[in-house]
Amino acid sequence: MKLDKKKALAAKVFGVGKDRIVFVPTALNEIKEAITRQDIVDLHNSGAIQIKDIKGRKTVEKRKHRRGIGKVEQKVNQSKQEYVRLARKLRATTKGLLRMKKIDKEDYYNFRRMIKASRFKSRRHLLEHAKEMKEQ
Repeated sequence: MKLDKKKALAAKVFGVGKDRIVFVPTALNEIKEAITRQDIVDLHNSGAIQIKDIKGRKTVEKRKHRRGIGKVEQKVNQSKQEYVRLARKLRATTKGLLRMKKIDKEDYYNFRRMIKASRFKSRRHLLEHAKEMKEQ
């Protein structure tokens, strides 16, 4: 009696290889009548279908690779890009203030020097400083 299909179904149901499935010879007629996955599970619970233990090595040790110098990746430093973005924004703002005559040329050059020295954290910080200078 060929039970290859039943063995393949049982292997699929239990997630093991076909070689590990063993049918008990006394229950072959019951196994032959099993059609659904639930039938296979019931037969396993009753002991008609057994699963062999794993033989051989239990854990597969992977080969250890050495990391070559070409594979070393460093984190890119974003501080320069952040400085450039902020500096362009602030320079455009000071140019606008000069154009609207809210600051004079001397203040404009002072602001440019402060921007270069990273004195301002944001556009708002620059505008607050300009307002303070105007009040004095």
